[in-house]
Amino acid sequence: MGEIWIKEAERLGKGTIGGAMDSPSAPGRVVWHTTESGHGDASFKNVGQYLINVSAEPHILYDPTTDRLAQYGPLNQSARALRNDGLTRTNRTGRVCIQIEILARAATPFTGYWKPGKNFKALMRAIRSWGIPDVWPAGALASSYGSGSSRNRTTWATKGGHYGHCNIPGNDHWDPGAISKPAIFAAAGGSDDKPAPSKPSTGSTYTVKAGDTLSGIGAKTGIKWQTIASVNGIKSPYTIKVGQILKLKASSSAPAKPTVSVARLNAARKADIPAATGHTTYPADVKIVEAALKAEGLLAATYAADGSWGTKTDTAYDAFRRKMGYTGSAATGSVGLESLKKLAARHGFTAKA
Repeated sequence: MGEIWIKEAERLGKGTIGGAMDSPSAPGRVVWHTTESGHGDASFKNVGQYLINVSAEPHILYDPTTDRLAQYGPLNQSARALRNDGLTRTNRTGRVCIQIEILARAATPFTGYWKPGKNFKALMRAIRSWGIPDVWPAGALASSYGSGSSRNRTTWATKGGHYGHCNIPGNDHWDPGAISKPAIFAAAGGSDDKPAPSKPSTGSTYTVKAGDTLSGIGAKTGIKWQTIASVNGIKSPYTIKVGQILKLKASSSAPAKPTVSVARLNAARKADIPAATGHTTYPADVKIVEAALKAEGLLAATYAADGSWGTKTDTAYDAFRRKMGYTGSAATGSVGLESLKKLAARHGFTAKA
């Protein structure tokens, strides 16, 4: 059980806005909205009351310029900020469906000017307490009313993580706009509100706290996470542990990441599998992926450095997709950019189409 009431948040309304979830066995998720209003205390008061008046309360109201945070109802029950998708009550999808209204406009992404502080960290602490991962399963957010964004019903029903209002089936809004998704997680930091040194020198250390990732530590310390990784031999943001002491090394520029192309991987997959054992098409790209799959424990060392996309590599990549929550046809076949980006984020390379 995660946090139900955020102790740092103000209380709005009567404290009850919805009811039990319809699919509590499905993963938890978060939906980000914008109020399409100004910000500041006057807007906080007026918009906060308006959402009550029209029975469209989210769980959370947040001002990105003042770090002011309020909560309408318990996080383990539904909110009222989404339309139903036919007979599917989208507000009641998942173990939790935490809905956040940001006092902002979609056309001006709030991550471009916001001032997140301890209340935003408290919000993200509560989100993570429900096991909601730092991922955006539906992919890109809408950048305008007419721009495309995925509203896939299967994704929404089965995958936990963060969504924009623009990603929810049965809804036609395009908020929260083209916000910076990495900035959301970087600003969350760890559970300790004490700031780390802005520019640590060579030999400085940092003790890992609950909720930390290397990218988040980098945002707090002013160091690129790749530099932290190169000092400690850490492969990805997901291998650090609470209490681990990281050695930090300031650097004016991070080492360049290798780039892997989806197009080249799929060309290798098409050519190498039916060819003789050991056939290679794009060995440089394939070797990077094989090394990552080996680090995930999905590919034996024997097959992890030959640069050939054979059946063992193909099976290992399918296993990685299942590990990331993909099911059915999405977990097999050609390599997709979305899944490759997930692997890249975990193992220090860049994925491109």
